[in-house]
Amino acid sequence: MKTKRSVILSVFYIFLSAFIIALFFPREGKFRYQFNEGKPWRYGLLTAPSDFPIYKETSEIEAAKDSIRKKFEPYFRFTPDEENKKLEAWHEHMLILQSAEAPYSTLVYIDKSLRGIYNKGIISSSELELMNKENRTRITVLTNSVADARPLTDFHSVKSAYEEIINNAPGYIDKDILKRCNINEYLTENIFYDPDASNKILEDLIRNVPLSGGMVQAGERIVDRGEVIDNHTYSVLRSLKIIHETKSGGAQRQNVIFIGQIVLVFGIMACFGLYMATFNSRLFLKRKDLIFILLCILVTCILSEICVKYNFMNIYIIPFAIIPIVIRTFFGSHTALFTQLITVAICSLTALFPYEFLLLQILACIVVIFSLKELSQRSQLIKCAIFVFLSYVVFYLSLVIYQEGDFSKINWMMMLYFSINFILLSFSYTLIYVLEKIFGYLSPITLIELSNLNNPLLKKLSETAPGTFQHTLQVSILASNAGEKVGADTQLIRIGTLYHDIGKMNNPAFFTENQKGFNPHENLSFEQSAQIIISHVTDGIKMAEKAGIPQKIIDFISTHHGKGMTKFFYNSFRNEFPDKPVDEAIFTYPGPNPSTKETAILMMADSVEAASRSLKDYSDESFKNLVNKIIDDKIADGLLKNAPLTFDNIEVIKSVFFERLKTMYHTRISYPELNEQKTRVTEDQHHNAK
Repeated sequence: MKTKRSVILSVFYIFLSAFIIALFFPREGKFRYQFNEGKPWRYGLLTAPSDFPIYKETSEIEAAKDSIRKKFEPYFRFTPDEENKKLEAWHEHMLILQSAEAPYSTLVYIDKSLRGIYNKGIISSSELELMNKENRTRITVLTNSVADARPLTDFHSVKSAYEEIINNAPGYIDKDILKRCNINEYLTENIFYDPDASNKILEDLIRNVPLSGGMVQAGERIVDRGEVIDNHTYSVLRSLKIIHETKSGGAQRQNVIFIGQIVLVFGIMACFGLYMATFNSRLFLKRKDLIFILLCILVTCILSEICVKYNFMNIYIIPFAIIPIVIRTFFGSHTALFTQLITVAICSLTALFPYEFLLLQILACIVVIFSLKELSQRSQLIKCAIFVFLSYVVFYLSLVIYQEGDFSKINWMMMLYFSINFILLSFSYTLIYVLEKIFGYLSPITLIELSNLNNPLLKKLSETAPGTFQHTLQVSILASNAGEKVGADTQLIRIGTLYHDIGKMNNPAFFTENQKGFNPHENLSFEQSAQIIISHVTDGIKMAEKAGIPQKIIDFISTHHGKGMTKFFYNSFRNEFPDKPVDEAIFTYPGPNPSTKETAILMMADSVEAASRSLKDYSDESFKNLVNKIIDDKIADGLLKNAPLTFDNIEVIKSVFFERLKTMYHTRISYPELNEQKTRVTEDQHHNAK
């Protein structure tokens, strides 16, 4: 029932991931041809499916709009109201000047000049300055809905109009008298900028910029295989792509596309699920591990979809190779390879050149798998990143040369993308450490580092409690051999065994394997002795946590006695005080009981090895009885009820323990001493023979 529920959950997680990936896919119908200007057409003959315009490039359209803006002649409106008021005021002033006996010729000149300047037009000095600043040479004047385009030099400001009247006066006119006539008081603007008309007309001109530069008729030949795509052909193909993607719009069509994407991604992810269920059922049924792998696929696919959809960055900058590195580190090469194949298969659906993308990513993945075949040092991750970078460069250059046959066609920007990819990939060194902490995983690198006997904890154990250290080595042999036979993680067992008794360093003399003739328990009560023995578990946990030992190794420390009892002291107490009530908690280890194959095997191996030291008879029968009794007692006490071990596994483990004990305690042949007298006689005979 539990397995069935796990299968249902695993299938749900896989299809939920597929749905999320499909949700981020671009919705427009994808044009099925990829093309670049200056490169050969790689498909068959292409003809126009229908009439369509040849759209101009966006830059070309913008250039045309900019040209219109620069050449545009702003619209001004002729408004005579203020002009008429000023002229009327002049006529009144002219009569006053005439009565004051001002020269008639001067007054006539002023009147004629004012009318002439007003006919040309007076514009405010600020608007003239703005027109000059914008390099305008002409403007359009609206007079009663009639437009008249004129040079900007035809117009005056109030200041320039006054100066022209003064400076252009004929010689018979006295300029002092002319200036005293206050001509500037009768000059005003009569031409005003009309922003509404200007903006409306400019917008109409821009709106009417043609978006296309010709038409392609239905059935017209566009391009054939092998032809180099020139500028015109590129424009035609680009226009055909725009038409195709425009026709892909509409809510109904978008829904159809979305359904197609979901079915396609679901199919690919279903292949992943079938592989995991068939060839790696342990990961398939283990929720945390499956979710971790799905997150690797999900994050990478969504990131690549966003990059392509929003043109965020080049897709080759994304460090796809980090997936096989991480998966290989924690779960093995086969899972890493298949996970990467699934990931890049999905991402290729959005890539610009899917076949080239698939080829480069698959080859890079193979490089990762082989470069990390024996993962034992963190420096290998940096070497792997270098190998991936070189593989990208070599395979890309080879592909371009193969396809184009021309070195000039190489896009050297790809080298920059590969370099950024390498930098990001180099962070896998740190990423793996972070993932170990977050998800509680143990990489082979960490296990190898922990197995170093110069590790401070192990070194201190060998110096402080040498008997316990030797005991852990013997238990390691027993446990790892048994683990190998039942499909457990032997490397994890070996490391967990090395650390399981580090808590004994606090009181080494209280443990039999470290005693040399004196037993400190003789001066303690049974309860005190039991508490000291039990404390090596809690002390070991504290030491491991302080030293930063991973939780999976700490689990070996906390579970190697489970919730068992210190039976020697418990039984001794009951025998000596049969009528006295006993608090069993005092004699019971804190636990918990082992819940994995590895921790369960350690519990059995630890007890068997320790008990074997008290054997007096090293016969096959005594070994077999010892192994059966120890393991059967563990089962009877319920200490192994949470461990995923079958009865067949238990029998195999018993058999391995039995064989290993026989090897460890085999009887050696006693070599006879050489008879000294007989040797001398032989030597004398040999001497006489000479």
